[in-house]
Amino acid sequence: MANNNRSVARIRRHVRVRKQLSGTAERPRLSIFRSLTEIYAQVIDDQAGNTLVSASTIDQELRAKMKGLPKSEQAKLVGLAVAERAKSKGIDSVVFDRGGFRYMGRIKALADGAREGGLKF
Repeated sequence: MANNNRSVARIRRHVRVRKQLSGTAERPRLSIFRSLTEIYAQVIDDQAGNTLVSASTIDQELRAKMKGLPKSEQAKLVGLAVAERAKSKGIDSVVFDRGGFRYMGRIKALADGAREGGLKF
């Protein structure tokens, strides 16, 4: 039951943050989801309802690089990959949406990786 309450609390936090935050074509939203084993990042244009680019720890091209790395290092690689893909589509500035998760650990590592890759937020 406690696990259910934690996930409900996270969703509640995410909804509260999303009231204020929205991605546009000029400045899309970098949305993060973290599960126990994986981490996912999407750059989303909320006005059109499209995912512009995405990267995650289950990507085939990133899988090989991540073998044996700690989760925070994997998150940083995902951040770098999503930044690189966004840059190739002409996106250099985003709104960061941490998805109701605390800004620490893997979420922070992913954000640092994305900044290192050239995204501004």
